[in-house]
Amino acid sequence: MSVRISLLLSWLTALLVPLALIMLGVRLLMTPLFPTIEYRLPGFPADNYGFSLQDRVRWAIPSIDYLVNSAEISYLADLKFDDGTPIYNERELSHMHDVKNVVQLLLTVWFFDLGFLGLLGVWAWRAGWLDAYRNGIRQGGWLTVGLLVGLGAFASISFWQFFAWFHSLFFQGDTWLFEFSDTLIRLFPLRFWQDAVIFIVAMALLAGLGLGWGLRKR
Repeated sequence: MSVRISLLLSWLTALLVPLALIMLGVRLLMTPLFPTIEYRLPGFPADNYGFSLQDRVRWAIPSIDYLVNSAEISYLADLKFDDGTPIYNERELSHMHDVKNVVQLLLTVWFFDLGFLGLLGVWAWRAGWLDAYRNGIRQGGWLTVGLLVGLGAFASISFWQFFAWFHSLFFQGDTWLFEFSDTLIRLFPLRFWQDAVIFIVAMALLAGLGLGWGLRKR
């Protein structure tokens, strides 16, 4: 294989790495363990409308699970408080349906990304450009670090502005805005999302640094 082609494939590999690392953090976030720990962190705001810690865990876990399972929106619509009242109103259910579509799309792209990286790795091993592939993974680690440092700086200046910008990429109008008394806000206040972003960034940064430092250029 020519040097030019192996260099091109190396850069293609590098471009695939950030998505792989960031989405790894996102997927780890969408597990029962995260809300269980998050609600117990010091300083996490109490619910002014009466949810206890146990209530939050009880309703947050199926809400997060809905995003990654194959269930219809009835999975959430059937969730009810002890008095028989649905925990989510129609506006909240509509938004959760939209969120699930986005999450499922991102997970599908992530799976293809990982699969493509794996195929490139096999090709590199069989075709004799493994060093170029290795360097691509390393450069992808540093690219991930650079991207996340930039996004982290943006989020640290104004998290609400970052939060609004992120939602504007995937949702129309104000469909993602709710009353403070709505269940979605009571379960997932702004502090929850701030910590979620910190978790994703920290996971991807550590992985990126590990690849950048660990796979030294030959």
